[in-house]
Amino acid sequence: MQTKQTKLIYWGVVRLLENNFLMAATDEGLCYLQFQEGDPAGGVDEGSWLELAKWARSQLPEPNWVEDTEKLQPYILQLEEYLKGLRTTFTLPLDLRGTAFQQSVWRVLHEIPHGETFSYSQVAQELDKISAVRAVGTAIGANPVLIVVPCHRVVGKDGSLTGYRGGLQNKEKLLLLERAGL
Repeated sequence: MQTKQTKLIYWGVVRLLENNFLMAATDEGLCYLQFQEGDPAGGVDEGSWLELAKWARSQLPEPNWVEDTEKLQPYILQLEEYLKGLRTTFTLPLDLRGTAFQQSVWRVLHEIPHGETFSYSQVAQELDKISAVRAVGTAIGANPVLIVVPCHRVVGKDGSLTGYRGGLQNKEKLLLLERAGL
């Protein structure tokens, strides 16, 4: 009789500077990072948890949840350094899960230099899929690791701020932070 192998997901809510986050990692690396509305002292907010749980169900059958901010410390440290303007690239391991197309879009996002932006059309061009701008937008919206996979660096063709799962206010703050460090 075969048993299904469950994947451990270490998770926690943290406050860094004025930002609240819900984070999750597997033994392979950071797999989820999202802004959270509520103060971590009050626990995880329901909306953020439901989003993480939905993502986990689609990517990791029968995950075993372990609340462990100690296990998340290497990721927390790099994120804090970034938010303080002390880090422009992340060197932490990632456990990114998505379709082949999503993975290719996320690789392009990693190539956008700190402090610069690309339009959705530019991302599609980088993939040699000029007519796939909408699909690119959908893949960007499915990015489970905000900030580290810098989807906040993608803007409208005219330079306007467009949708961001972490909220447009946070997108603007991240772009300003990066531009200030140049």
